[in-house]
Amino acid sequence: EEHRRIKGPGSILLAISLVGVWPESKSFLDTGFGPVPSSWKGECESGTNFTTKNCNRKLIGARFFARGYEATLGPVDESKESKSPRDDDGHGTHTSSTAGGSSVADASLFGYAAGTARGMAARARVAVYKVCWVGGCFSSDILAAMDKAIDDGVNVLSMSLGGSMSNYYRDSVAIGAFAAMEKGIFVSCSAGNAGPSSYSLSNVAPWITTIGAGTLDRDFPAFVTLGNGKNYSGVSLYKGDAMLPGKLSPFVYAGNASNATNGNLCMMGTLIPEQVAGKIVLCDRGVNPRVQKGAVVKAAGGLGMVLSNTDANGEELVADAHLLPATAVGQKGGDEIKHYLFSDPKPTATILFEGTKVGIQPSPVVAAFSSRGPDSITPDILKPDMIAPGVNILAGWVGSVGPTGLATDGRRVEFNIISGTSMSCPHVSGLAALIKAAHPDWSPAAIKSALMTTAYVTYKNGKKLQDVATGKDSTPFDHGAGHVDPVSALNPGLVYDLTADDYLNFLCALNYSATEITSLARRKFTCDASKKYSVTDLNYPSFAVNFGSGGADAVIKHSRTLTNVGAPGTYKVVISLQSPGVKVAVEPETLSFRQANEKKSYTVTFTGSSMPAGTNSFGRIEWSDGKQIVGSPIAVSWA
Repeated sequence: EEHRRIKGPGSILLAISLVGVWPESKSFLDTGFGPVPSSWKGECESGTNFTTKNCNRKLIGARFFARGYEATLGPVDESKESKSPRDDDGHGTHTSSTAGGSSVADASLFGYAAGTARGMAARARVAVYKVCWVGGCFSSDILAAMDKAIDDGVNVLSMSLGGSMSNYYRDSVAIGAFAAMEKGIFVSCSAGNAGPSSYSLSNVAPWITTIGAGTLDRDFPAFVTLGNGKNYSGVSLYKGDAMLPGKLSPFVYAGNASNATNGNLCMMGTLIPEQVAGKIVLCDRGVNPRVQKGAVVKAAGGLGMVLSNTDANGEELVADAHLLPATAVGQKGGDEIKHYLFSDPKPTATILFEGTKVGIQPSPVVAAFSSRGPDSITPDILKPDMIAPGVNILAGWVGSVGPTGLATDGRRVEFNIISGTSMSCPHVSGLAALIKAAHPDWSPAAIKSALMTTAYVTYKNGKKLQDVATGKDSTPFDHGAGHVDPVSALNPGLVYDLTADDYLNFLCALNYSATEITSLARRKFTCDASKKYSVTDLNYPSFAVNFGSGGADAVIKHSRTLTNVGAPGTYKVVISLQSPGVKVAVEPETLSFRQANEKKSYTVTFTGSSMPAGTNSFGRIEWSDGKQIVGSPIAVSWA
């Protein structure tokens, strides 16, 4: 029903800046699309295995950028990768079809996750800008691609890539995104896959929408049954002829079938074939790719593999299309299985594959790998902004590599299931395209605000979102404003809007020099020496409050302005923050809006009392008129 509101299918242009596209994927079929909009200035560039004929009315642009790469590492080796917009590894095709793929019936990976595959904005046009190569993605190429996408006329830029943390004026993605924002283009980026460590985020500029990852209510269970009769639940996407015999098979710990000090990790060439042949092998997760461990076991003559999480991953399970019968189990189960292996003189096991299960609860939960706040560049901005689905996501794939990406994987699939904040980012990019189509006059900040203030932080049963890394409630440093809620975001009631000048004032508040601002904004802007700038004046839809050491009687004020984008109404504020260390006061407590686009301001005063360094408290500020709830997360920290 919500899609019917979109004015004119195909009017919104999505750009995906990544590692190219596999244009033959059914996700880019242009059935039912009208002519390419006349405003579009992009084109399809020719190169290795790619011509202008590979584009159509759906995939309307494809470019590649390698000058920075080649200036540093020499020419792209066309025997190893395509010097063209063609995607050789699957990442670009998967992300672009997630954001804007056409509807494809009977999609699945080996029968797993079967159904109709459809991008978030299935009627949007897609343009792809390839910036990553075997040797990496160079800042100069990323910035050149972003600038070209802006010139070409995109509406949304989706970037499932991330680099090291650096100041905004040194960060090519932040620089490119600033120019996009000035032209009214929404930019979404992956938060990173460096969780669950704190301060692990990338792409944190406030003019970027930073997306973490959560799970779906779908799983792919595969159970380990041991000779002692115990069962342990795991996950797998294995499908093949080499199914395990129904009976139990000999079972061995990789560390006991290797002479290498890290033999437990099943690294290349570390297993002794005589001790592995005809057996199921338990490998520990870590260092080398999960699917490669299975390939190592298979090469040594193993029958199957149980992949056990260690401390680093806890209970987080990510499904893989293994090359041999295999399943992944959590740390607790893995430890119990190892205890059995070490204590039973003749251990045996088998693996039972259960296919696709839906209705898994609780869901979503924050993925352990999803990068976490606080924001190390500007702690007074709360990041990530939100989470979206990023675990075991089915989307389009390439014809050049198998689902594992390993050279030894000869299987070919039209769709693949993979995980990462690279998968969650394009979900939000596609949703932003839908919102932009419904509200063409909204700024990128208004779209971000709509997505954030309508995101949810509780399940339908009222309990708080969970973090798989801790097994406890997740916090705004994990999930930002919450999990995105697409239908609610189309009608948020009120939005926190921002202009380019607001962001420039924010840079002044950070004490950026004129040279640093020019590096970032690529135009002259001088801060007004007579004006007092404050980071807490940035009209952001969330609140990060940092009290110094002790924090006794410290007062921090945030000012915000809400714009009415819904019906007239009177909104009352509700503050929820359970902490003896901080008092919160909002002034005024009621805001009345009589007409569209009317603006009303309020201030929030946070008064801190002494708390131990390293303490965090979390809460929410919600404005409601009885129908709409406009919610913002609060994160309070004591240094």
